[in-house]
Amino acid sequence: MKEAVGMLEVFGLATAFAAADAGCKAGNVTLEDFDKNKPANADDLPVPLIVMVKFRGSVADVEAAMDAARRRANELAGVVNEYSIARPTEDTEKMLKISAFDKK
Repeated sequence: MKEAVGMLEVFGLATAFAAADAGCKAGNVTLEDFDKNKPANADDLPVPLIVMVKFRGSVADVEAAMDAARRRANELAGVVNEYSIARPTEDTEKMLKISAFDKK
């Protein structure tokens, strides 16, 4: 059975680490590699880097992790966007493995 995935985009790497920590403590989830994005309007944002945190686990555990991570991120620099997928397709799974942190 495929695991659900929860994706939380936050402002900044420190916020991403804090959100990931809170999420992992709240649900029986694992983390996938973070991803990053520096949008064109970066200078207008609270932090000029957007980081995506990805949680994996059962739907209930991912929901618990996402709730805790969202609360923690909002205490810091904030959340940009979030989305969960209960059963990602094979093609979606391939795309979830892409990470800009892999690029030099």
